Amino acid sequence: MKHLTIAIAALSMLLCSGVQAQELTNFPGRGGIKSPEINADNTVTFRFVAPKARTVQVSGAFMPTEKRTFEMQGRSMTMDVPVPGDMVEKDGVWEYTTPSPLKPDLYTYDFILDGVAVKDPSNFMMQRDGVNFLNIFIVPGEYSNNFMETGHRGNVEKVWYDSPTLGINRRMYVYLPYGYADSPKQKYPVLYLLHGAGGDEDAWSTMGRACQILDNLIEQGKAVPMIVVMPNGNPTQEAARTEGLPEKQMTQADYQNPAIRDSYVNSIVKDIVPYIEKHYRAIPKYESRAIAGLSMGGGHTISASCKYPKEFAYICPLSMGLQQGQDYTKEFAAIKAAGYKLYWVGCGNADFLYGSAQNLDKALTDAGLKHTFFVSEGGHTWTNWRLYLSTFAPLLFK
Repeated sequence: MKHLTIAIAALSMLLCSGVQAQELTNFPGRGGIKSPEINADNTVTFRFVAPKARTVQVSGAFMPTEKRTFEMQGRSMTMDVPVPGDMVEKDGVWEYTTPSPLKPDLYTYDFILDGVAVKDPSNFMMQRDGVNFLNIFIVPGEYSNNFMETGHRGNVEKVWYDSPTLGINRRMYVYLPYGYADSPKQKYPVLYLLHGAGGDEDAWSTMGRACQILDNLIEQGKAVPMIVVMPNGNPTQEAARTEGLPEKQMTQADYQNPAIRDSYVNSIVKDIVPYIEKHYRAIPKYESRAIAGLSMGGGHTISASCKYPKEFAYICPLSMGLQQGQDYTKEFAAIKAAGYKLYWVGCGNADFLYGSAQNLDKALTDAGLKHTFFVSEGGHTWTNWRLYLSTFAPLLFK
């Protein structure tokens, strides 16, 4: 009878706490370990409980790299790829400590368990890169402080809008700076911030920490309060693939068709800008619009500014440029004549697209366009793209 009473009491407690209960199967059993652990010297220790595993490795952007060649769209590209580190097992717990301190930044990683990539069950911090999910951690420091939450935070709205240009209803993210809701008479300039291939409307806010970066810069008085629009740059998608919505199929021939190839760039100007200026307190002027994007989004940035030279006064292509032989003489002349305020190019010196960025730098110089060519260390990484946003955002709308 005593055991029955205890069981009933336990069941009652579970029922009473049901509003905050979770499925028991969602608790993987972390074994009381801490992972990752950022040590006093900024080395990082990873731990993973796997007593029956044969091998466990840790893989992340902070690991040493080796050069590998890939085929992409019919071209060979050589990139630096991280080399996984071997973890050492003791009493069923595998452990690895980085051999040297890590610079303040945000890092992604996962474990490789007997050849299969798995997540760190001891770390609840995650981010999504397209259809891939990765654990993250932040090494604190002066640079990465802007990736942290600040006291005055803006809001992010997930907005559905009709795109007549693409013929579908689509989703974009819209960042509204702190104080937007409390200042009904104030209007704001707008940054249209574009992601790269494989990303979607969530990329800049999650991987790029765009909202935290803007919150911090605005709070510090380094950037003016602005609206930031983060659209989905894949013209076949209504929203991120993780929403499970139907997606149009495009052939290689479709991408060669200029009308189809440029459809997304056209939709930015014809659909997105008018929507933002109708539904938000956006300043509807050329000098109050900026456009920036990384990689594929950098290409969209170049195309949009060239096709519509009187639309964006601030132009910031990142990790992208021009292919050898591309001639934008007329387009650059139109941008110059429109009276642009800033042309800012950023690229890593180890980026596989660094050569194209150099081509863009030369073409802008030859066309007489005053511009900044910001060259950083490293390659085609979010470490650089967060740096670029942190660097050019304070220059906008001033």
